[in-house]
Amino acid sequence: MRIRQTAAAGAVVLALAATATACGGEKGTAGDKPAGGEVYSGTYKVASAPKIDSPVLKKAQKAKKIVIGVKADQPFLGFKDTAGKYSGFDIEIAKMVAADLGFSEKQIEYKTIDSNVRETTISRGQVDYYVGTYTINDERKKQVGFAGPYYTAGADLLVRRDDKSITGPESLKGKKVCSIVGSTPLQEIKKPKYGADTSEQSKYSDCVKNLVDGQVQAVTTDDAILKGYAAQRPSQLRVVGKPFTKEPYGVGMRKDDKALRTAITEALENHIKNGDYEKAYKATLGKSGSPFKAPETPLPRD
Repeated sequence: MRIRQTAAAGAVVLALAATATACGGEKGTAGDKPAGGEVYSGTYKVASAPKIDSPVLKKAQKAKKIVIGVKADQPFLGFKDTAGKYSGFDIEIAKMVAADLGFSEKQIEYKTIDSNVRETTISRGQVDYYVGTYTINDERKKQVGFAGPYYTAGADLLVRRDDKSITGPESLKGKKVCSIVGSTPLQEIKKPKYGADTSEQSKYSDCVKNLVDGQVQAVTTDDAILKGYAAQRPSQLRVVGKPFTKEPYGVGMRKDDKALRTAITEALENHIKNGDYEKAYKATLGKSGSPFKAPETPLPRD
């Protein structure tokens, strides 16, 4: 079974510049803090020296730190403020996993990784695992391993809260819709069946600005990302809540490290069952107004 998550209202992410759905890294402007409330930071019980036959984990244990690849420009998902503090739902997932692998928050080294080098970075062992709106697909599975999915996203639409004319992708005829250059949602929304007038930007933050200013009627990308923007401006923006693609997010790691993949899968299951996952969701992406729906476990195992 796969983890499923509903997407019903808004979301946030500041500058996301890349060439595919759910892409990004340090490109763009992260800003001081992800506006929309206090930054959440959960605390998780650290396992005592777990015995896991993983070469990656053994190396991390020897170094007494674990290196986690993340994103830095997605408020309430993976965000780095000007003080160097990381926060967001994906950061909480990364911390939960690290705790079950025997590492405290102080032993975590976050490394911001651009989307176009994720597979290379993981394969070369420059990070121990990666958590950052990383869609599981067959092409990527040829190069890296995945635990999860821990969240199932889908392309959706961000609109102004008072705009009732857009009810889903089928209502976009003649509407101006913004996304970033080369993104998967942009290519989808360009299909003649939608009849949308598309606008392309290099950063999602520019699309959101155009939406707030009334230059476009909608922004499209993964609903998890859009929830971040809606959480940032809940009185102005909302997510339509009708995903029209499926994007299962997984934790990426070395392809040949089955022991680590199993351990991370079990860690995800543990924190879903004990309520940590729900608490983290509600304190981050849940600020968009999107209701929480418990994921299903156990997660799939290769």
